[in-house]
Amino acid sequence: MAEPQRCSPYASPSATRAVLEAHGLTAKYTFGQNFLVNDDVIRRILQLSAVEEADGVLEVGPGIGTLTAALLQRGRYVVAVERDADLPPVLADTLYPWRERFSLVEKDALQLSAADVEGALSVLPAAGGAMPNKLVSNLPYAVAATVVLDYFQRFASLESATVMVQKEVAERMMARPGTKTYGAYTVKLGLYARPVGHFAVGPGNFFPPPRVESTVIRLDRAPVMAPDGRPASPELLAAACTMADAAFATRRKTLANSCKTYFAGRSPVQQQLPRLFARAAIDPRLRGEALSKEDFLALGQALLALGEA
Repeated sequence: MAEPQRCSPYASPSATRAVLEAHGLTAKYTFGQNFLVNDDVIRRILQLSAVEEADGVLEVGPGIGTLTAALLQRGRYVVAVERDADLPPVLADTLYPWRERFSLVEKDALQLSAADVEGALSVLPAAGGAMPNKLVSNLPYAVAATVVLDYFQRFASLESATVMVQKEVAERMMARPGTKTYGAYTVKLGLYARPVGHFAVGPGNFFPPPRVESTVIRLDRAPVMAPDGRPASPELLAAACTMADAAFATRRKTLANSCKTYFAGRSPVQQQLPRLFARAAIDPRLRGEALSKEDFLALGQALLALGEA
């Protein structure tokens, strides 16, 4: 039986070493660089992300272009964000065959703006000005959780995110109420997206191998409804996120005590907490881990009613 065609020419230890040596580079620990060297994992990422010919892809941390090359063979274009100043020449080399459909933003991913992406698209005729609709990345683990939530909040065009993250981060993304991994981050991400699939990736699939287990997870944007049945407004979502932070400010305490700590000295809402809980019909003796995202939307709506969001 013939072997399946390779997804990426760089997804092997030998190919990755050759690219790095050709440019006089090594993996940088400070940037969290662990290069994916298993083509089968690349194939599974492509399958899970379901990138198709019409899709515009946003990628964070392209490295030497291992995943990028595979995405460019599937999608309409790729805009990548990279902060390592040594890598643009490498990417210009490895992605040369697809140069007309690839654009690089040299910036910290946490500072990426819509204007940055629009600027990158302006040199890609194939994009037609359409903002990326899929985030697909082997994310730097130090910023992975922040990037995923932040991009769903700020880039309305993103329909899904298929990302490689540390196993523990994926567990937080998928956690259910009442579990030890369920927290403020889970609640906030759940107001924008829902997990639809995942698979594990061991350290041996990277060069150099990381000291942690990894997971590829796909999250699809999932708009939520306000308590009144209408789509939740940006203001309501922001207020619900505030209440999630407040509820888990001191995790083992009740809602009443945790929120009292969170709002102490910052807002007159501290004195109105009993009214807020009553308005939301939430028992203040509960802990944050017992509440669903619908409960946090109710708390957010009550907070807005107090004019404190």
